Amino acid sequence: MDKIIIHEVGLRDGLQAEKVTVPSEEKIRWIEGLFASGVEIIQIGSFVHPEKVPQMADTDALFAHFSAHKPVHVTLSGLVLNERGLERGLACGVEMFCMGVSASETHSQKNTGMTSSEAQTRIIQMAKQAVSAGKAVQCSVQSAFGCGYEGPIAQEKVLQIVAAYLEAGMTNISLADTAGHANPAQVEDLYGAIRQMDAGTKLACHFHNTYGLGLANCYAALKSGVTYFEAAFGGLGGCPFTKVPAGNVSTEDLVHSLQRMGLCQEIQLQALLDVAQQVGAFFERPLPGFILKSGSIVGFQGKE
Repeated sequence: MDKIIIHEVGLRDGLQAEKVTVPSEEKIRWIEGLFASGVEIIQIGSFVHPEKVPQMADTDALFAHFSAHKPVHVTLSGLVLNERGLERGLACGVEMFCMGVSASETHSQKNTGMTSSEAQTRIIQMAKQAVSAGKAVQCSVQSAFGCGYEGPIAQEKVLQIVAAYLEAGMTNISLADTAGHANPAQVEDLYGAIRQMDAGTKLACHFHNTYGLGLANCYAALKSGVTYFEAAFGGLGGCPFTKVPAGNVSTEDLVHSLQRMGLCQEIQLQALLDVAQQVGAFFERPLPGFILKSGSIVGFQGKE
């Protein structure tokens, strides 16, 4: 099995819908804690208009700070929605650009103000520009497993978007379960179809736990050859432009599950738990993650 890569998205997807703005100093402390955990990719923020998402107003400054102060094993990623966001990301040190197209027309309009087709044309042009600048690029299909507004999404629509990415030379592909509608059988089927299109594609997944199937879907993705897993500390987050926002798969829960299967042994689970505890203390409420509440049983030798 190829190495499993954990992509921590708590600083972006975890915080984007929070009404209490987190000071930059607090974010820096959390990011440094994530460095200590050994996760490979950390999404520091998104390049959106600060008036629309005040939580992301310090994204440029955070990238500029950490571009000169980060471990060599960590890749800093950022989400971009348009050409202006890409320009900002290139200027402040983004190493991996994440960009995507929604397979749901309704979600696409609410999230970007564009149709899926319009967004796809722009995203592919942006992806090529980022690659030409020497940056890593991950292209995603949002609402790939269903939409809170439209219901089921045709697999053909998802595969058409993926095919356009592959034709443009983009081979790091993520499927995002924006509305949390995915089920394990659907996950295996869709990723299997993509592997038939191009067996060399680097596959990533981004699941929300809206209906309690997040970890089950991660396991189905693992069985299907997915090696990049996006998750958020404490299970925080949710897309503000979907009908029923709900948290991401918890990073600690995901890593705990993988470690119980003998994977991701290089990641320090306690360091992740420490960060999640700090985040929960800041927001003064319990976070959804299970291992944060129960503690780890990795390595536990119990007696009958």
